[in-house]
Parts: sequence; C-alpha cells; structure tokens
Amino acid sequence: MENLLRVGVITSTHGIRGEVKVFPTTDDPQRFKKLKHCVIETRRERIELEVESVKFFKQYVILKFKDYDNINDIEQFVKKDLMVTRDNAVKCEPGEYFICDLIGLKVVTDTGEQLGTLTEVLETGANNVYEVTTEDNKVILIPVIDQCILAHDMQAGTVTVHLLDGLLDLNN
Repeated sequence: MENLLRVGVITSTHGIRGEVKVFPTTDDPQRFKKLKHCVIETRRERIELEVESVKFFKQYVILKFKDYDNINDIEQFVKKDLMVTRDNAVKCEPGEYFICDLIGLKVVTDTGEQLGTLTEVLETGANNVYEVTTEDNKVILIPVIDQCILAHDMQAGTVTVHLLDGLLDLNN
C-alpha cells in the first residue's frame, strides 16, 4: 500500500507572492479546503509543506505554502506532483477505495473463474472502467457498475465481478 497519494499537479506559479496553480487529481477539489500538510517529492528529497491558504480559480486550486513568499522560492515546484500522506488524506466512505489500492488486485468471477489482474482504472464521464490483464496479456474492460462489480475484498486482494452477457465479446 502506498503511503503517499497524489492530490494534484502543480502546473505553474500564480502571481509573485509564492502561490502555485494546482490541477486537482482528486475527485472532489473542495477537499483542498481541509488540506493542512502536503508533500512534494523531488529527485533528491521529500519536501513537506504547510498549506497557508487555498483559493479556487476555474478548474484550478491556488495554494500558498507557509514560508514560501515569492515566485523565486516556489518555481522549483512547477510540474511536480502534490502528494499527501495517507494520514492526511480524506477518509474513504464504505465502498470507496483509492485507485492505487485497487491496482494489482486479482479479479475473479462470481463463478470462481480467475480472470486476471486489475492493472488500471479508467475514469470516464459516466462510470469508471476496470482494465483487467489476463495471464496471456489480453485486456478485458469491465464497467464499474453494481451489476458487474460485486465485491472488493482488500484483505484477500480480490475483486469479484459478474460478467454480463456479451461483455467478453465486446472486449475481443
């Protein structure tokens, strides 16, 4: 399980007073209002930052970090991922999971057949789609809807799915 979770990407500086423009990668950008601490990993070090202020502008979040008061101090963070520790992340509701925790789970059908490994979660407009890679490297796409995804067992490391009639035919 990863300890750091990406909540956004710093796209550019904003003004000259040390603010940055962040493109949120979380499903609810309003979560930034409660964000107090975050982390930026560079090639050489992990920098822990304290959030001083949060504003919203179009699809971006404008953040100001404590002790970074001008554009020259903050430029080094442009194009870096903005991370939070699992402890500082918003808690998931029952039935909600972090995508990074789903990757690698074994996918089995409700009839006991081993399908493969969950290798990607595609975020679409209507619903997410699980990308499952079989042992022979074929890809099966399964929509994340109640009729298809029956259970997640994080302890056992499995996802139980029901394959709707014709679903495998669509994947060929």
